Amino acid sequence: MTKRKELLFSVTLADCRVDTFRSGGKGGQHQNTTDSGVRITHLASGAVGESRDERSQHMNKRTAFRRMAESERFRKWHRIECARRMGRFDAIERETDRAMNPRNLQIDVQIDGRWVPEETEGTQ
Repeated sequence: MTKRKELLFSVTLADCRVDTFRSGGKGGQHQNTTDSGVRITHLASGAVGESRDERSQHMNKRTAFRRMAESERFRKWHRIECARRMGRFDAIERETDRAMNPRNLQIDVQIDGRWVPEETEGTQ
């Protein structure tokens, strides 16, 4: 039996800010007169993709969107958003809180160019 996939949500250009700019690269004099470079920022995650590889703004927009969607920042946001929409966010939040508990963290400080564990209260 195959597992059925369900579309939880879509991310489109409507979810992003699109900035265009004059870019260096291919195109000779064309690059100095046309805003063909594209920077796409996904508003919810802050992930950014940029392209100035092609002469065509349309092609650069496609490439910038793909780069944004493949960025580590977007992928982290996507995992959290999927968990939230599937009702598993609370479990992830509890696990994060457990992992970030001060008893489970080691804080290092740099002293004379070396990283050493920070001394806790009462131990000196």
